[in-house]
Amino acid sequence: MTDYSLTRRHVLVGSAVGIAAAASGAAVAQDGTAASRPAKPLQDPRTKYTREPFKEQRQEWPALTSRMEPRPDHGETSYHGSGRLTGRKALITGGDSGIGRAVAIAFAREGADVAINYHPDEESDAQEVVKLIVAAGRKAITLPADIRSQAACEEVVSKAFEQLGGLDLLVNNAAYQQSKADILEITDEQFDRTFKTNVYHVFRFSKAAIPHLPPGASIINTVSVNSYDPGEELIDYASTKAAILNLTKGMAKQLARKGIRVNAVAPGPVWTPLQVAGGQLEGQMKAFGQDTPLGRAGQPAELASLYVALAEEDASFSTGTVVGAFGGKGMP
Repeated sequence: MTDYSLTRRHVLVGSAVGIAAAASGAAVAQDGTAASRPAKPLQDPRTKYTREPFKEQRQEWPALTSRMEPRPDHGETSYHGSGRLTGRKALITGGDSGIGRAVAIAFAREGADVAINYHPDEESDAQEVVKLIVAAGRKAITLPADIRSQAACEEVVSKAFEQLGGLDLLVNNAAYQQSKADILEITDEQFDRTFKTNVYHVFRFSKAAIPHLPPGASIINTVSVNSYDPGEELIDYASTKAAILNLTKGMAKQLARKGIRVNAVAPGPVWTPLQVAGGQLEGQMKAFGQDTPLGRAGQPAELASLYVALAEEDASFSTGTVVGAFGGKGMP
């Protein structure tokens, strides 16, 4: 558990990492219009990222980004903020890698202080994220914990609130996924672990955070294409994501009375450590994402802006909403 507050030394280190990332973002004039800054050129989404099949690779769970080949793109050099979340205070579960890392980078570059929760075995990945948050000029809090227990969930939320000096953004993103070709291969232990990690943590983190969240705050959950179209090898995982989808919609109706919005992002096939830590059946890595209409898997960086859009104040009438990013295949 560490608080990485901004210091002159950190600024210098951040500039070495990349000053452009620290000060990134489209400039905005005082009248609210866009200042002069080159627009991003159009890119063909079919070829923006690799279409090459991923090579077969395995890591012990929870797996590390640093050992993946190729390394996923989390927006380390491409995401440019514009102050859309200035002054916000965010807690992100699974914030060390994958989609959680991309969201942490984006939130920080949009002006938010960020606390990330992650499994203790992912410390090296988490430290990479800390450097990027600090380089953006924001406070970074690390909260390692195995979140399968109620006590751990409540402790992480409490520490995030205390060390951030408040809390108004909660992203429930951490997940456990193991592919099995036959339901008879799914043990009670795996089924229990998948539900405790995926569903219970969303329930417990939300319940612990709600008393701290002011009107205007947001909870954003990560669901999945499997919420709507379950993969036959992901029966337990898909069931958890369907449950989180319903938690999202139910909480949105209830928490509207408190002025708290609850939304979700539903990714399709995205290149994250989940895939190399048992998320794909052995020998099937080369097929990952190849069946989407865009002809490739997504990268975490491609989803970060969806979380930002749901978090920012301008989305004030959006609650109970699920935004999909499936590469053209799936719902919603």
